[in-house]
Amino acid sequence: MSIQVSRLTKRYGRQLAVQDVTFSVKPGEIVGFLGPNGAGKSTTMKIITGYLPPTSGTASVMDMDVVNHPMKVKRSIGYLGEHNPLYHDMFVHEYLNFAASLCGLRSTQKRTRVSDMIGLCGLEAEQSKKINALSKGYRQRIGLAQALIHDPAVLILDEPTSGLDPNQLIEIRKLIKAVSANKTVLFSSHILQEVKALCDRVLVIHHGSIVADDKLDNLMKGGDRTLTVAFMEDVNIDLLRQIPGVTSVKPDGRGKFLVMTSSDIDIRPRIVSWASANNLSLLEIKLEEHSLESVFSQLTQQETKGE
Repeated sequence: MSIQVSRLTKRYGRQLAVQDVTFSVKPGEIVGFLGPNGAGKSTTMKIITGYLPPTSGTASVMDMDVVNHPMKVKRSIGYLGEHNPLYHDMFVHEYLNFAASLCGLRSTQKRTRVSDMIGLCGLEAEQSKKINALSKGYRQRIGLAQALIHDPAVLILDEPTSGLDPNQLIEIRKLIKAVSANKTVLFSSHILQEVKALCDRVLVIHHGSIVADDKLDNLMKGGDRTLTVAFMEDVNIDLLRQIPGVTSVKPDGRGKFLVMTSSDIDIRPRIVSWASANNLSLLEIKLEEHSLESVFSQLTQQETKGE
């Protein structure tokens, strides 16, 4: 495995930031890492990169334990943190040369890699400018260039698209897709569209624990389904809840009801029959399509064990 995390736990005093987290990422996978603010995404990533030690459990990269072999692990990882730590007084070309030197690249190899990264990340026109003169979109490109400068096998990207405008989002998305070829990528984001565009597999963390780990297509099929139902007459919501297969009902504020049902049951015929038996005029019955947003909401509204 490119990344292997087993029963990882991290405490800050009494605060439990990560609890018994286990997952793996295979070579060549692009895995989205989702969770609300404070869920434990950044802490987990910092442990994998060797930036933070775990309280218990293990993490390994390319079969090397991050605690026992920290320098070897760092050579295998390209890391772009949530707060892109650039030297703003440096010129772009100067900074990438500096990053290459820190990674141990020498002379010809360094010149080649810097030139390659400037081309790959679309920095040709900006390479002679100071970093503080560039937009956030270009700064993110520089951050990706430094993460790739030593040609690592694994990329850890923590919120790489945070704070970008829509045009910058599209550009950085294309760039991540391009640079991730032949690399393993663990990618965290609050922007669910980015995960849908870039990732086939998704990890969801909530209150420090993994609550989902599956292919994106499977996640989109899972969980409860929602129907929008409307009647001409007033309806007793308690009676609507008693229809077999209905898990919950709530008004949507527009004279309609949101009816939740298990995903493997189509209860529309039951609702039609129930309406007919109760002399109700059914105006609308619509099965809403699953979205990543609805799946994410369901997963992160659940209470984690032990809380």
